Amino acid sequence: MLVLSSPSGAGKTTISRKLLDQDENLTMSVSATTRPRRSGEVEGKDYYFLGEPEFTEMVEKGDLLEYARVFGNFYGTPKKPVEDALTEGKDVLFDIDWQGTQHLYDNDSTRDDLVSVFILPPDTVELEKRLRRRARDPEEVVRERMSKAADEMSHYREYNYIIVNTDIENSVAEVQSILAAERHRIDRQIGLHDFVQDLRGLTD
Repeated sequence: MLVLSSPSGAGKTTISRKLLDQDENLTMSVSATTRPRRSGEVEGKDYYFLGEPEFTEMVEKGDLLEYARVFGNFYGTPKKPVEDALTEGKDVLFDIDWQGTQHLYDNDSTRDDLVSVFILPPDTVELEKRLRRRARDPEEVVRERMSKAADEMSHYREYNYIIVNTDIENSVAEVQSILAAERHRIDRQIGLHDFVQDLRGLTD
């Protein structure tokens, strides 16, 4: 379970898309949200768009691995698609904020499988430029996102890795290096013991 977090505009969504394009063993965790659907967004691909009563019902049933309220809307990770992907041997990419990441660390069933990366912008001037270049949010939303950025960035110590996104291609390569290293950890090598025993000519 590979988590990418960042303040809005720092680049995690762009990095996520490039990672998915380049790694066939990586699949995206699709979040559920109560926020309105934006133009061009596809149900089940970008988000599962729910009303607040439906979202609350999922929380009460324990159907979410994590959830948080962000900018007045709820976001959460449905449990079953993630468990299915992991069972199939896929790695799952999460584009979630620090609150959601903390919930995953607090969850006994997900903690050991979790690798977290926080993406920082090179500076706040560049962060604001990126938010405005998206031309997607009204001025008041841009200001709100900038005011929240300092608080979001204060949680960087809660992550395993930090990347300063000065160049998108370099940042993608750095995340790929992290993913490759984490895949080679001994406790993630399924069948490793039997393989080594076979190499040694031994059986249990």
